[in-house]
Amino acid sequence: MTGILSALRFSAGLIAAALMLSACTEGPAAPTAETAAPQEVSVLELQPAPLPVIRELPGRIAPTRIAEVRARVSGIVVHRNFEQGSDVKAGDVLYELDAEPFRIELNATEAALAKAQAVLNQETQNHKRAEALWPTRAIAQSQLDVAIANLKQAEADVAARKADVDRAKLNLERTKIRAPISGRAGRALVTEGALVQADLTHTATIQQLTSIYADFTQSVNELNQLRREFDSGELERVSAAKVRLILDNGEVYPYEGTLLFSDVTVDPGTGQVTLRGEFPNPKLAVLPGMYVRVQIEQGIDPDALAVPQQAVRRSDSGGSEIFLVREDNRAAVAAIRLGRAVEDRWLILDGAKPGDRVIVDGFQKFVAGDLVDPRPWSSRKRSASADGGVTAR
Repeated sequence: MTGILSALRFSAGLIAAALMLSACTEGPAAPTAETAAPQEVSVLELQPAPLPVIRELPGRIAPTRIAEVRARVSGIVVHRNFEQGSDVKAGDVLYELDAEPFRIELNATEAALAKAQAVLNQETQNHKRAEALWPTRAIAQSQLDVAIANLKQAEADVAARKADVDRAKLNLERTKIRAPISGRAGRALVTEGALVQADLTHTATIQQLTSIYADFTQSVNELNQLRREFDSGELERVSAAKVRLILDNGEVYPYEGTLLFSDVTVDPGTGQVTLRGEFPNPKLAVLPGMYVRVQIEQGIDPDALAVPQQAVRRSDSGGSEIFLVREDNRAAVAAIRLGRAVEDRWLILDGAKPGDRVIVDGFQKFVAGDLVDPRPWSSRKRSASADGGVTAR
């Protein structure tokens, strides 16, 4: 019995020693949320600022001038004088038709004119003689009337023959098909030896591309909403609407355009209104038919509050929310109502006020209620204000 008690005492001593050894080897207790160092986050202080409201709309490029070159007389093409895809000037001869039939016609009309002129000369002499004899009553009144009538008829015949000559000269000149405008000629639609018909045969197309149009559409509902915002004072009008192009690769076209007009008719099928902007195109970087996005400045929001898009999160209920840093430097969630989209930001309509510190970066380091270490946030990209304003999508 005594041996058993001794063994138990020995085992208890070993356990106590092991516990003491374990306590000595373990490190200090892990810090709690209250004792942990504040997590560093990037914050942006909201400040109201005037921002242009820019709508981004789909559009197509169109030439400022386009001419379908057509033959004005019928004939056989004998020469093509332009290179396909080259620049031509107004008045350049693009095609030449067989001019011999028209030259013969001109000779015939000139001969007819000479004959009519000879008849006019004879009738003029007859009229003069009749007038000289009439005072002496050497001729009857009827003879004088015939002389006057023959003279008028000869004069009319000469005028008709002159018109025939002018027409023949015009037709002969039209055997040279000229460029009606300066621009870039497209592909040749007829070749040498082809028969072209007057006013029907399309021989080539010339487009003027040194300046181009961008035709784009906007919903009439958006235009009505814009008008209501102007009337309520939420937006201010701009004196001259600025227009920019966004190319298919996302690049901004380097030349700014001007808004020419907004159509007054709504397409009943789509509910869209057509707008048109004009842009310089000195390097021919954009071509007719290209799809582009058009940014048009339609107003100014005088007191806009905007946050980077990365600062906005979706709540479990499907709404929008942001994290704010309270005065005690603890993170708090705020539900917000978003307005228009900015190129890299969102406009805030409700849920935040000027002076609020919005957390932009560092969400993975904290949860709501944690103590944070706010640091100023700076964007590597150009802000919407530097780029020119708010883009509505």
